[in-house]
Amino acid sequence: MDIVEMFRQMTIYAWAVAIILFVMSFWSIGVAIERFYTYSQARKQSKLYAPQVAKHLKDGRLKEAIALSGSKDYRYSHLAKVVLAGLQEYQFQQESGGTQLNREDVLDTVRRSIQRATALTASDLKKGVTALATIGSTAPFVGLLGTVIGVINAFVGIGATGTGSIGAVSVGIAEALIETALGLFVAIPAVWFYNYLSNRLEYFNVEMDNSSSELVDYFIKKTAA
Repeated sequence: MDIVEMFRQMTIYAWAVAIILFVMSFWSIGVAIERFYTYSQARKQSKLYAPQVAKHLKDGRLKEAIALSGSKDYRYSHLAKVVLAGLQEYQFQQESGGTQLNREDVLDTVRRSIQRATALTASDLKKGVTALATIGSTAPFVGLLGTVIGVINAFVGIGATGTGSIGAVSVGIAEALIETALGLFVAIPAVWFYNYLSNRLEYFNVEMDNSSSELVDYFIKKTAA
């Protein structure tokens, strides 16, 4: 009996479990591909963005730095989103009379704006990654459900024939092994994808925290001047 024949002889219940596993597999692969692309763009655009915005800020060109941060060329950059929030809040405080406020109050307002942007950006980067963790942890159990169904069918075959010959149990055992293999086939890549993307997320969070700290230090020096 080859693999195609095994699938043909699977019961409707075993097929239902297999379809669920196929959907989970396609979902995890789709999420992984989309996140790989997004993270790749975020890393590449941030690498180009950082030295340019640093030069604008060093020369005191705040408006140019804001325009650069909001440019579509850097729409995937996590650093641009965080820095843009801080620059816009600082500009708003300056234009609305923030210079007459307490210096610490202005800095605290800017700092909170940066923190909110960091949290939102981190949440956006994490989108879909938790689904990989869910798939990686549940796919083996879904496969185990199919395994149990296959074993039950094997016993049904024994009961129907009144004998424990290999022919009576082969279909049920084949179902059980196929479902077990499918569960592992879905879970293993999902766990790999999740671990890799989680490491990238941690790296992005560190970058955003460092950029936030540097931007706050810049505003502290600027307001002290």
